[in-house]
Amino acid sequence: MGASAVLLFAVPSSPLAQPWSIIGGNLSAALIGVTCARLLHEPALAAALAIALAIGAMFLLRCLHPPSGAVALTAVLGGPAVHDMGYAFVLSPVGLNSILLLATALFFNNASGRRYPHAPRNDTRHAHQGADQPAPTPLGFSHDDLDAVLKQYNQVIDIGRDDLEEIFLQTEMRAYHRRFGQTNCAEVMSRDIVAVEFATGLDQAWALLRYHRLRALPVLDRARHVIGIVSRSDFLAHAEAGSSGPGGWAEKLRGLLRRVPFSHADKPEVVGQIMSPTVVTAGVDTPLLELVPRMADGLHQIPVVDADGRLAGMLSQSDMIAALAGKHLAATWAGMRHAA
Repeated sequence: MGASAVLLFAVPSSPLAQPWSIIGGNLSAALIGVTCARLLHEPALAAALAIALAIGAMFLLRCLHPPSGAVALTAVLGGPAVHDMGYAFVLSPVGLNSILLLATALFFNNASGRRYPHAPRNDTRHAHQGADQPAPTPLGFSHDDLDAVLKQYNQVIDIGRDDLEEIFLQTEMRAYHRRFGQTNCAEVMSRDIVAVEFATGLDQAWALLRYHRLRALPVLDRARHVIGIVSRSDFLAHAEAGSSGPGGWAEKLRGLLRRVPFSHADKPEVVGQIMSPTVVTAGVDTPLLELVPRMADGLHQIPVVDADGRLAGMLSQSDMIAALAGKHLAATWAGMRHAA
């Protein structure tokens, strides 16, 4: 239990310290240890077989927990008091202590701001795209690349895959910062903002998109906080959903934008009814390079907010490309001058 406590409280992100590891590992090891002690009367042979079978069972059940090896040995070498308990040893003290220790670790780690259990994060990349659209190739390495390398490595590493991936991504980002320098959103964002409110009519919002040749408009409340974003794809999606008859996109879109006085139908009439309420935003001090993966995932524009959460500007793909290209050319020119 002392060795389990070290894992659960000192390195809770380790795969060896997860709830199923301690519960499954300790119970299976205790069960195997008691069985070996009852079937084999030679302690050395029973202990060796118990630890070997416990390791195999934990690998098979995906609950590898190093202190469970001590549980298996205790069941064999614990003396008459343990032997007299028989299979009750599995439930108490092993099972009961494991549950109490896990409950304490759950409370302590979450109360201190740690993420525990350390379940892998969901991959939310490309979530904004339709099922019929192929996902773009991500920058750098992908989840599949990392899984393939770990499979070839063929070793158990004491770190979660998502933590390992995060370390690699942060290292890669740090290298980019060193090469291109630190440029934040405030330096390159567009400050001439075209925005709408929740109650803006669909026809007016569509006219703004067309007139300014924009892909999306931020939706603001009266305090200029970003509460959503409406894009051309939102208009097209609702035009298709609201039209059951034949007709091209233009006809369906005209039907969506056509105002019906005193209408109580389900047809949306204001921006707030079709906008996407989940918005990816960035701060004015956010380094530009941190947004490259977001843009690579298919986002065309990102609202930039100030310290009070109010809209301060818009960052587009073209703004980002121009800034990074300028940095790259400057770095290349500086390297050529240094070489000369």
